[in-house]
Amino acid sequence: MNKIKCPHCGKEFNLEESDYDAIAKQIHTVEFEKELHIRLQQQEDLAAANQETARAKMEAEKAAMQAKIDQAEAKEKAALDALNAKKDEEIAAKNLEIAKLQADIRISQESTKNEVTQALEKQRDKLQEQELSIAQLKSELQLVKESDANKMKDLQAKHQEELKDKDDQIAFLRDFKAKLSTKNIGESLEQYCFEQFNSIRMAAYPDAYFEKDNQVSGSGSKGDFIFREKTKEGAELLSIMFEMKNEADTTSTKHKNEDFFKELDKDRNEKGCEYAVLVSMLEADSDYYNAGIVQVYKYPKMFVVRPQCFLAIISLLKNAALSAADYKDQLMIAQRQSVDVTNFENELDTFKTYISNKYEYASDRFQDAIKELDKSIAALTKVKDALLKSEDHLRLANDKTQNLTIKALTANAPSIAAKFNAIDNNDTKK
Repeated sequence: MNKIKCPHCGKEFNLEESDYDAIAKQIHTVEFEKELHIRLQQQEDLAAANQETARAKMEAEKAAMQAKIDQAEAKEKAALDALNAKKDEEIAAKNLEIAKLQADIRISQESTKNEVTQALEKQRDKLQEQELSIAQLKSELQLVKESDANKMKDLQAKHQEELKDKDDQIAFLRDFKAKLSTKNIGESLEQYCFEQFNSIRMAAYPDAYFEKDNQVSGSGSKGDFIFREKTKEGAELLSIMFEMKNEADTTSTKHKNEDFFKELDKDRNEKGCEYAVLVSMLEADSDYYNAGIVQVYKYPKMFVVRPQCFLAIISLLKNAALSAADYKDQLMIAQRQSVDVTNFENELDTFKTYISNKYEYASDRFQDAIKELDKSIAALTKVKDALLKSEDHLRLANDKTQNLTIKALTANAPSIAAKFNAIDNNDTKK
């Protein structure tokens, strides 16, 4: 293997013997050698010129660099001298500061030691107080636990008593139901609810209405009781239609609560009540109805309760209605104002109608009076004309009377004239 070097880039290549021989045969010519010699000579001359130029340039740069180095070394030495002087000053100042700080540290250590001692003593006193407080809290907690345990026992005992009372009440009611007739069973439940309400009427519902529903509706049905209560402005706060249902345990045909929903809803609507409540002892073994207050989803605003929840459902519905009481009062005031405006308008229309009728009547009478006046004026005009004519006649008569003398009157009556002359003569003699 032979190596060959490129004359341009100077890179060497490895060639096989055969390749090398082939290349050598191609380049071993006179012309190639001559051209190669010329180019090599030119490259050598060029390289020598470049090398001389580079050497001169390098010398110049070296001289300039040496001058800069000398200048920099002079500046560095001057700066180093100044820095050493400043450093000596700073070291002296630092030594003074260190000495001062060491003195301050000694003073601070003594003060800190005292503060730490006092803080430790305070911490120790605080821990002792906390230990006492913890012991007191443990004692109080123990008392609370004992009190809670006693209260729990009391509650359990009370709960047992209440359960016993409930069982006794259930047993009593069952026994009571067994002894009653079908009619008395229903009436007894109504009486029970009525007495329950009356027991709290004055305390909780002094202004409420709760009475039997004795008015039969158009469909021929009625409920058992109606509850109504109004707000201070007179708006209806709450209204409930109650139906009480009960039956004996020995009844062969057992009714269900849902058998009465439709009729109860109809009674509610016909009597204008907001809610409907079925107080029922039917389906006594139903866990669904024994759970408490049950809302009937098939009918709006309808509930089923056991007798013991009778007062609770009234209180619950009233509390729900109280939240809307102000709005109902405002609505009532607005309705009253609207009614007042309507009444005023009606009164105004009535007054207008009255005035219109009176005006028409007066107008008719006025026209009649005008006609009568016209007739009277016409008659008076005739009377006036007659009177004027009479005046003319009277004037003529008066003129004639003024011209009347005895001589003229006796001109055609000589005997009367003679008598008047005799009377005149007698008067003259006297």
